[in-house]
Order: sequence, then C-alpha cells, then structure tokens
Amino acid sequence: MTMIFGIPVQAFLGQLLVGLINGSFYAMLSLGLAVIFGLMRVINFAHGALYMLGAFVGYLLLTRFGIGYWPALILSPLIVGGFGVVVERLALSRLYDIDPLYGLLFTFGLALVLEGVFRYYYGVYGVSGSPYSVPPLLSGGTDLGFMFLPNYRGWVVVASMIVCFGTWALIEKTRLGSYLRAATENPGLVQAFGVNVPLLLTLTYGLGAALAGLAGVLAAPIYQVSPLMGSDLIIVVFAVVVVGGMGSILGAIVTGYMLGLAEGLTKVFYPEASNLVVFVIMAIVLLVRPAGLFGRDA
Repeated sequence: MTMIFGIPVQAFLGQLLVGLINGSFYAMLSLGLAVIFGLMRVINFAHGALYMLGAFVGYLLLTRFGIGYWPALILSPLIVGGFGVVVERLALSRLYDIDPLYGLLFTFGLALVLEGVFRYYYGVYGVSGSPYSVPPLLSGGTDLGFMFLPNYRGWVVVASMIVCFGTWALIEKTRLGSYLRAATENPGLVQAFGVNVPLLLTLTYGLGAALAGLAGVLAAPIYQVSPLMGSDLIIVVFAVVVVGGMGSILGAIVTGYMLGLAEGLTKVFYPEASNLVVFVIMAIVLLVRPAGLFGRDA
C-alpha cells in the first residue's frame, strides 16, 4: 500500500478532499462577509442564518412545491438575496450614520430571530436535521485510481470556484465594481456624479445574502438541513475573514480554501486539533500581521 508520511495515500487524499469541500463553503461564506464589510463596513453576524435560510428555502421548495435541486439553485439565492434587500432597506440603511456597533448588534439579533423561527417550526428534525437528496445527475462517483470521488462533492468544489472568482472579477474588474468601491470611499462625490449610492448599498447587501443562500443550497445534500447549521459554521468563517484581511475579497477566497485544506491535513496528522487549527492560525497571523494576509495596513 502506498504511504504518504506514514499514512495510506487513500486516507491522506480523502481528508484533503474533505478539507477542499469545507474550504469551498468557507470561501463562499467568507466572500459574502467580505463583500458586505468591504463595501458597506457592516459586520454581518446574520450571515450564518442567511446560509441556513438558503438551505431551508431549497428544502421547502422541494418538499412543499416539488421544485428540484437545479431550479432551487437559482431561486434560493434570489429569495435570500431579496430578503437581504428588504432587511437593508427597512433597517440597516437607518444605522449607517451611527456607531457601527449598532449594525453588528442588529445583525446578531436578526440571526437569533431567524434561527429561533426555524427551530420553532422545524424543531421536529432536532439537531440532526433533515436530509436533502443528491440530484440524480450528480449521484454516484468517479474512480480516480487512487480514490473514489463522489460526483456531487466534485461539483461543489467547481461551482464554488466559479462563483468565488466570478464575484471577485465582478467587483474588481468591472465598471459596476468600480462604482461600488468608489461609493465606499467617497459616497458624496459618487452621488454628485449621478450614481444612486443607496441603491448600490442595497444591492451589495443583497449580493452578500444571495452568496450565503447559494452556499446553503449547495451544502444541503452534503450536510443535514438544520436550524443550527449556520451557527455551527459562522465562527470559523469569521476567523477565515480575519486571517485573509477584513474586507479583502481575494483574501477571503484564497484563505477559505487554504484553511479548509489545513483543517483536512490536521485531521490526518493530529485529529484532536482539527477543530482548533483555524483559530491557532488566526492567532499566529494576527500576531505577525494584524491586518491579515491580504489586508492593508492602516
């Protein structure tokens, strides 16, 4: 049997795959957080709840309306993004001119409300949650010779990379992205040029919410759909954003994949530390580079 560092190659590569899959969700969720913070300066504690909401919307579309995975992959982010637009217009937009702590407290409260609603109405599933079946087109797996790759997990990695780097290109390489960045730096000047800054901020929050909702739909066939699925993940995602650099879009993406792989490797060599490795890396990075790996020093 082929060994890598004294470990069977199948086990080693299998854990790398698990790390890459987890990293795909870390990257997508931290990307949404980075978009909202980088362009709006709002620390969105409701992001994990929006991720959970996306998974539940996909689940409810299937069980209540018979709408399968592929339409839900489009509808769920749109519904969650629309919910984000309503939240931004009715509440967050009133908090921009006061202490940012109020935005943090509001989104934290929103997360508790959303989680509480779904725990009340869907508490029958308990902490184990409810399963969402893999779409037939992506069922089964592919034999790579050295390991067996489930097709759906391969799809998640590819879809995550397309979404993440597509969003990065939208913000960094297009005119719309330049308007968004300019509105963050000097909203008064951008408004003077006839750009509707409040609308840009609303769309930005909607985009971040939609990214969380999309991640939730992608996660549903892998993890159980549960009211707690967002709160279980959001602390790790915040650590990813801090390591990458608060507000850095590229930093959120790259660091999400890197820390997912680091977590997978830790499960191979020292499983007891796999739940802590992300936070250990965060502490080290903050000691060496407080702005994060891709952040800008003040």
